[in-house]
Formats: sequence, structure tokens, C-alpha cells
Amino acid sequence: MVGIYLVERYLPDHGADELRALAERLERASATLCRDGTPVRYLDSTFMPEEESCFCRFEAPSLHVTALVNRLAHAPYARICAAVIFAPQPVPELVPEP
Repeated sequence: MVGIYLVERYLPDHGADELRALAERLERASATLCRDGTPVRYLDSTFMPEEESCFCRFEAPSLHVTALVNRLAHAPYARICAAVIFAPQPVPELVPEP
């Protein structure tokens, strides 16, 4: 069964170019594992400059596989946790169509 995992990392003094490079490395590492038969997908990252921290989301079969992706991408992290995503319900149109 595949779940969502959140990876927390601290990235002091990182700029946009370094963050893009990190995302590219995570995408490549995920693709490599998928080609080898391990279903894992890097979903996205959220960077908080004032906190110098970044959260990356993965879809993976386990915490172990999520850690492996990060090791392959040379992306150090503080911790990895299983996560539950709550998406908003669709909102009806505010203005009715004519």
C-alpha cells in the first residue's frame, strides 16, 4: 500500500537555484527507483525562507523507501513522518451562470 510521507529539512542560506536543484535531484532519484520497480513519487516541496526549512511530500510504500530516495538524491533531512492530506471540498460557483 502506498502512503504519503513528509520530509522535513533545514536549508539555511539556500537560494532559488539550490532549491530547484534539490527538486530535480529528488525527481531523478524517484524516477530511478520507479524504473527499478519501487513505486515512489516526489510530489512537491514547500520552502519557508524565514524558518530556513523545507517540507517535501512523497508518495511511497514506506518510510524506508522515502528515506532511500532522499539518500540517493544527496538530500539530508531532519525527519520523515507519515502524513494525511485533507483536501478542501469543491466550492459551488459563487456567481451563477446566465
